[in-house]
Amino acid sequence: MSDALNLVDDTRPNQREAALALLDALEQNAPFPGAPRIGLTGAPGAGKSTLLDALVRELRRRGRTVGIVAVDPSSARSGGALLGDRVRVRSQVGDAGVFFRSMAARERLGGLADATRASVTILAAVFEVVLIETVGVGQSESDVVQLADTLVYVAQPGAGDLLQFMKAGLLEHPDLFAVNKADLGAMARRTASELEAGLGLGERDASGWTPPVVLVSARDGTGVRELADAILAHRTHLEASGSLALRRRHGSEVFVLETLAQRYGSYGLERLGGRAGFEKRLRTEPSTSPFALVQALGREIEEALAKPRA
Repeated sequence: MSDALNLVDDTRPNQREAALALLDALEQNAPFPGAPRIGLTGAPGAGKSTLLDALVRELRRRGRTVGIVAVDPSSARSGGALLGDRVRVRSQVGDAGVFFRSMAARERLGGLADATRASVTILAAVFEVVLIETVGVGQSESDVVQLADTLVYVAQPGAGDLLQFMKAGLLEHPDLFAVNKADLGAMARRTASELEAGLGLGERDASGWTPPVVLVSARDGTGVRELADAILAHRTHLEASGSLALRRRHGSEVFVLETLAQRYGSYGLERLGGRAGFEKRLRTEPSTSPFALVQALGREIEEALAKPRA
């Protein structure tokens, strides 16, 4: 397990071919829908790591094995995960059914490390549930929504009123809201009420899902079982409505486009028809894994860039 994760996180050119072969095989042969991929995000201080630990304990009580990817802030000196070696998920200690992997966000301060999708693919092939915890600043919500089947936003009581939630765009992406620190009482209930009011003003999801707001306390365990039930209910809804396959495919397309745009810029994309041209290619090659597509289309861009314009 660790060797496979180290391989896909290795940026040396001589390791990339082996990593691609592994990831392509896992993508092509993995049964659908496979392990639920659950993202947890929220502002620093909301208690994501503590809640993550409580959720892992609940999932283990239900007999589920759990793989965890935590995207940490990067060390300015080494570029590695600043908090990578800390024991943030106590439930993993001595439990072979829990695996924890900490990764550096690198230059993407608010989002996911480049190898996060690859790590999730590997963990999903081994464990029954995969959890992804993000840094929780900047673009983490929009990044992880492309990777997770279910996105849980962990809100901190008293952190902001309804208007601030709406301005920050926090009501658009999450499938569930967990108001942590419910043991604070009235303040937590007020935050939950504000979120519910804001959700009532927004547009309903096309699949008919309305994000629930769950009061939880990672400290004393209140509401953790209800949160796990809500996550399971969302998974059931995705499968019944047919939304899961669409969500996974859309996430893969965004991954390919954003990865290529980051490597080659808009000029590189334009040499092969621009964004519209790439979207057309992606729709006509549904059986190809996103990792293989990144490599194949990247080579085409490099060849096009090497040729002078007519």
